[in-house]
Amino acid sequence: MILLLATSFATLCAASPAAMFVANRRIFLPPAKRSLTQTASGIVYEVSLLIPARDEAKGIEAAVRAALASEEVAIEVIVLDDHSTDNTAGIVSAMAQADRRVRLVAGKTLPEGWNGKQHACHQLASAASYDRLVFIDADVRLATDALSRLLSYQDQSGVALLSAFPQQETGTWLEKWIIPLMHFILLGFLPMRRMRTSVDPAYAAGCGQLFLTHQSDYQAAGTHAAIRASRHDGVKLPRAYRAAGLSTDVVDGTTLATCRMYTSAAEVIRGVLKNAIEGIANPKLIVPFTIILIAGTILPWFTMLAAVITGNLPVALLSTVAIVLSHLPRALAARQFRQSWQGVLFHTVSIALFMMLQWIALFNHVRGHKTKWRGRA
Repeated sequence: MILLLATSFATLCAASPAAMFVANRRIFLPPAKRSLTQTASGIVYEVSLLIPARDEAKGIEAAVRAALASEEVAIEVIVLDDHSTDNTAGIVSAMAQADRRVRLVAGKTLPEGWNGKQHACHQLASAASYDRLVFIDADVRLATDALSRLLSYQDQSGVALLSAFPQQETGTWLEKWIIPLMHFILLGFLPMRRMRTSVDPAYAAGCGQLFLTHQSDYQAAGTHAAIRASRHDGVKLPRAYRAAGLSTDVVDGTTLATCRMYTSAAEVIRGVLKNAIEGIANPKLIVPFTIILIAGTILPWFTMLAAVITGNLPVALLSTVAIVLSHLPRALAARQFRQSWQGVLFHTVSIALFMMLQWIALFNHVRGHKTKWRGRA
């Protein structure tokens, strides 16, 4: 009886995020290509595209050139060099001399209590010439029609802050296992229909790699100063907008942009640890997430083993159902979001590693240890 109850609980924990994922993937779509009314010059929007950059010499030129190729927009690309120790400033300065649409801003000294990225974005918004602001990370590569599609969607929906999840490029094994979990968590645990009809901060979600907003809404939400100490702008910036009574939304950006966040297993680990406390590693969330994810993903393998040993066919069948359900979201995500199938195969191990990192992040937070990133703690 105990074995059957454990298996039933595991199946329920696996089925809940699977059902939510299936429902959400039907509405988590990229903005459609639309027929826009163009001016004689072909320009539809005026956009300030803002890139905070700290030691981004390897990829900053590619990010800027991709943005400059955007269609149907009059664009200025402003890069803030946040005290880089490499040639980031030199590369952008040369591009600015060759193309007047590019501007380089030297970052000010980081004030006490500010996170580096939030301070950089705050300065970038102040330097913008246009009302439409687009914040992207330096490792994001925009498709030529990305901005026009996103801005059109924002105009039609009236959303104050729009975010998109780019296609996540992965190379190393840990990237393939862990990075795709962002889609699993987002679509498996966020009721997106409710999110789009409410401004409750509890439904705040976004991707810090790509944000769009109006300058007026940005100011009304308190700018990045409202989240000055945060490392997790993907959650905290939408939450600041919602706290101000403004709507936020997030869409699939698989066909709109690509992003390679990390390039090694060590970077993945430090990347997860640096902002986990503002996400799942939060003391209020980590216990329920641990129960649901461990019970729905790992427990079915143990109940299956017990069923094989004891010859319990009903438990074996129910365990099989739980295992299939736990892997279903990763399989659907691999197909829809162009993710590695290696992550599907190793989903159980991925969840175990991911939750272990969440608990390490919490313990680090309790004892006051901060993970360094780009030379800053």
